[in-house]
Amino acid sequence: MSLVDQVRAILPPRYREFAKFLVVGGVAWVVDAGLFTILTHTVLDNKVLTCKIISMLVSTIVSYVLNREWSFSGRGGREMHHEALLFFLFNGLGFAINLAPLATSHYLLGINLSHGYSRFTVSVADWVAANIVGTLIAMIFRYWSYRRFVFPHEIAAPAPDAAGVE
Repeated sequence: MSLVDQVRAILPPRYREFAKFLVVGGVAWVVDAGLFTILTHTVLDNKVLTCKIISMLVSTIVSYVLNREWSFSGRGGREMHHEALLFFLFNGLGFAINLAPLATSHYLLGINLSHGYSRFTVSVADWVAANIVGTLIAMIFRYWSYRRFVFPHEIAAPAPDAAGVE
């Protein structure tokens, strides 16, 4: 029995969607945090908000495809263009939520190079604010908004294939 089948056997059906959402979020987070780190230490040094916006845009596209095709595949009820519009609209709000801790840390609290902090301190503070604090707060908002507005209607569950996988 594969690991996926073992998890499936012990996880109640109503929590499977949330578990899938968390896996997709983990993949998107790796894309987001990785790209943010690369950008802030290379081509866009000291432009943290620009780096975060670029990394979130790329990870949002990854997230949309994976959420639509896997996490919320048992939901629907909207035409694809309408669903995509709502997804990106709510992600825009999620962007603002995600950027708020980074902007607060870097600009409002002044944890940046121009205020005498070391590059290491600034890098760690930016990374934690952008990729942990902002992401956790935005994750809660995104899960709620996806279920409520983007993928609101449960549709009939697909019949398992010969291997018993949805």
